[in-house]
Amino acid sequence: MESKGTSEDDTSDEAPADEHLDGVADGCGCAEIWEHLSERRAADD
Repeated sequence: MESKGTSEDDTSDEAPADEHLDGVADGCGCAEIWEHLSERRAADD
């Protein structure tokens, strides 16, 4: 018999925590994301 239950990850109604990526263009790479996050951290200081 095969179980077709759902995991806790599948039932979560919470949106992913991705506010830190606001302002980053879709399709950008690691370097662009790193630069964006570094600029946000510098602005918070």
